[in-house]
Amino acid sequence: MGLLEMCEKYFETNNLYEILGIPSTATDKEVKKAYHKMSLKVHPDRVDEGEKLEATEKFKVLGGIHAILSDTNRRALYDESGIVDDDECDVIIDRDWTSYWRMLFKKITDDDIRAYEKEYQGSEIEREDLKQAYLNGKGDMGYITDHVQFARGEHEPRFRKILDEMIKNGEIPSYRVYTHEPESKRRRRLAKEKREAKEAHEIFQAEEERKKENSLANLISQNQQKRSRSYEFLIDTIAAKYGASKPKAKTRTSKRQAAKSEEVKPKRRRN
Repeated sequence: MGLLEMCEKYFETNNLYEILGIPSTATDKEVKKAYHKMSLKVHPDRVDEGEKLEATEKFKVLGGIHAILSDTNRRALYDESGIVDDDECDVIIDRDWTSYWRMLFKKITDDDIRAYEKEYQGSEIEREDLKQAYLNGKGDMGYITDHVQFARGEHEPRFRKILDEMIKNGEIPSYRVYTHEPESKRRRRLAKEKREAKEAHEIFQAEEERKKENSLANLISQNQQKRSRSYEFLIDTIAAKYGASKPKAKTRTSKRQAAKSEEVKPKRRRN
């Protein structure tokens, strides 16, 4: 499957600029910024296990789009004809996009994620994601909060306000599961969220403790090695200064001296 076909499959359009949300006149800097923003949304390391496969494919597609639009010749060909060189498609798709991404951008930090969350919430992108999740889940708020980025229980009143407006304007149908959700179901959803948050916090704490223990173990090991080397050096120094002299070499006994010694020995009496 070629790049444009994958664009159609995963983003429902083969317009590279439309996928990145930029005009065809965008500068290289704007292309890179848009690629960074979109790739953060589908980065395989930031999605649930069940979504990794599709996220990986989308990540590859976005990398291919950037590779085309950041190259003068490839971009000119696409702008003029609306196609991508078929001979290069396989090379583009099979590239190691994770390494490519890391080469272009710094490692994702907590600050990056918080900044993106702040920009995402209340944006048109969030509104579209909310609408799509509502339609896919047929109004099920549990499905919606599971599929909209950064969604938490505290956001439900804001989500409902947006969705109610969409229903009023005829953008989306009115599902009974949404309009008549039992309070007990909402409480179970919030309890589940708190439980998962607690588990995540415990895992985080355990990981931090493990790092501290490993760090302490390494420090102790290093100190032991230093003490061992210092002790060995001390022993070598003492041995060099006060060590015993070399033992005297044994002298050989001549045959004449041996014979003389035998003569001196008293002879035993025979009974």
